[in-house]
Formats: sequence, structure tokens, C-alpha cells
Amino acid sequence: MDASHSHRHPVFCTVVPPHLLDKAALSGDSRRADLAQRTLERDSLLRTRRRVTAVRGIAPALAAPAPDASDDPRRTIYDCQHRTRLPGKKVRGEGDGASKDATVNRAYAGLGATYELFLKGFGRQSIDGSGLALDASVHYGEDYNNAFWDGQQMVFGDGDGDLFLDFTVSVDVIGHELTHGVTQYTANLNYHGQSGALNESMSDVFGSLIKQYSLEQTADQADWLIGAGLLGPNVSGVALRSMKAPGTAYDDDELGKDPQPATMDDYVETARDNGGVHINSGIPNHAFYVVATELGGKAWERAGQIWYDTLTGGQLTSNADFEDFARLSTAAAVARYGDGGTEHLALQKAWSAVGVPLAG
Repeated sequence: MDASHSHRHPVFCTVVPPHLLDKAALSGDSRRADLAQRTLERDSLLRTRRRVTAVRGIAPALAAPAPDASDDPRRTIYDCQHRTRLPGKKVRGEGDGASKDATVNRAYAGLGATYELFLKGFGRQSIDGSGLALDASVHYGEDYNNAFWDGQQMVFGDGDGDLFLDFTVSVDVIGHELTHGVTQYTANLNYHGQSGALNESMSDVFGSLIKQYSLEQTADQADWLIGAGLLGPNVSGVALRSMKAPGTAYDDDELGKDPQPATMDDYVETARDNGGVHINSGIPNHAFYVVATELGGKAWERAGQIWYDTLTGGQLTSNADFEDFARLSTAAAVARYGDGGTEHLALQKAWSAVGVPLAG
């Protein structure tokens, strides 16, 4: 980890956005409302704690890189036993046999899948590029309806079994949260407004790629959903978000309708959720989907490589907006694949499709 990274103060990033939990907290079903409210209160506490830590200038105590620079991951899974003290009791380490707890095994496998894509797809050794150990805690709290990256590790709730199921069931959710760590160590995108929406979008993009890589899917075979299988049996919807068709992931009496826009025509101006970081991320998400499907084949090989080059290339500033990312991603496509090639044309088509101009 270089010196500049040591001064970066990560934000608290959840996979379920607050606007969705806000809706659930207004439910006429008292249990649903109480559990949603409890999750919101826990998230608010953790978010405030992370912000205060940053203001005080306390850097997170991150694990040291592997001394042997091995390409193998170093995973450790902890069990919070339905309490909120982290990390909890160690229940599985790297190379240990499978646990009797399916949640532990899913978390272990998801960390491995994420590590493998970044290593084999992009030559990145763990999320910091230097072999950082990957830690995760499961069974966090009582019926906790979220999963999050806290700047040091992954944490998974079990869900309430009604609106949300166990948060380890979707490998893209695991990949999404760990990618917040990759962003933390690279462009360090501010978690507000368009830079925050880009931060969220990076996690959706690589979360989806991790699922596609694990399933050996091509772009046309992928479902392009984030959190498929996570919504409970009583929810009308298929996932938390859709990259293929933002705004269509759910339409539920309790949770409302998916508010994500697909283009700048429907960009949402809001003070909630750090300026709508989970909402407006639908725009760059859809741009990536267009690029990946235009190029075809395995999305991590070309489209994903362009996004990775943009995120890690050193030109993307922490306060970048959509136009900045569009310009830099197009330049990254030209740098790697040449001017006027298929990749360059796919980038131009994608950003035009979502209404983000390619200035300069």
C-alpha cells in the first residue's frame, strides 16, 4: 500500500440503499417496519462512526500484505452470532474444510471468486493490489437487512426472511461490496453526487462481472441483475438493480418502484442517499451494459478491462463526474485497443445512449 492510500478514509457502503429501507419502514406490517427501522438505525450509527473516524484522522487498521507475495487469497470468515461486535468468532480460515454453516461457505466462496477475477482477469493481487487479507463476518445482528464494506472487511446480515434473504446468497453482492475496497485503494471516488454514483456503479459493474466469471457466462447470457435471489418471497421484483434495464428491478407495494434512471434525461436530483448515489448509478451501469453487449463475448475481457483501466489509471479524480468517466473510459479504450476500433465505437455508442456527452 503506497503512502497516498494510507491517508484515504473509506466510507461506509451498503448494498441495500436507504431509500428502499425507508419505504419498508413505513409498512403497515409492524414487524416489517420495525426490522427496516432497526437496520436504518444501525446503518446510520455505522455511517456516523466512519465519518467521525475520518474527521479525527484515524486511518483504518488494515491487515498487512502477505509476506510471501503468494497469488493465493487469505480468507477468514467470522461468525457474529447475531451480535454486532466485529469481527466475531473465527469459524473458517484459508484452506480449511467446508463448514456445516452454508452461510459461512457462501461467504468464503464469494471472497474467493472476487479475488480470482481481479487476479486472473486484471492481474490485481487482492483488493489493494498487494495481497490484502480478505475478512468477512456473517450472521451480523438480528434479522439485519443489509451487507456492507466498512473500510476493513465485509459484513453480512441474515435478512429478515420476509423482504430480504441471507445476504451471502448473491455472489455479485459479495463482489459489489469488495469492489468498494478496490475503489478505495485506487480512484477513491467521493461518496456523494455523481462521483458517489460512479463509486456505486463500479461495484455493480465488477459485482456483475464476478458473477459472470463464476458462471462462465458471456455478455448475452448474463442476467445483468444485482442481488438476484436476495429479495424475499413476499416482494414483487427480481433483484435490487438491473444494469440492462434500470428502473425495472422491482415494483412492490411495500418497497415501491425501482427509481433508477437509465439516461441523463431522468437524472434524479435529491439530497437523500448522499445525493442519490444508489439511484443515479443506473446511468453508468447502463453504459457499461451497452458496451459489454456491443462487444459481446466475455464482458470482463474487453469492456471490464476498459473500466478497470479507467478506475486504476491514475487520471480519474476523487470528485470525477459522469462526463469525466465517459471521457477517460473512451481514452482508455483507444489506448488499449486503438482509435476507431470496435471498442472505441462501443464506448461512443454507450455514452451517447445514456446521454452523457464526450467533451474534449
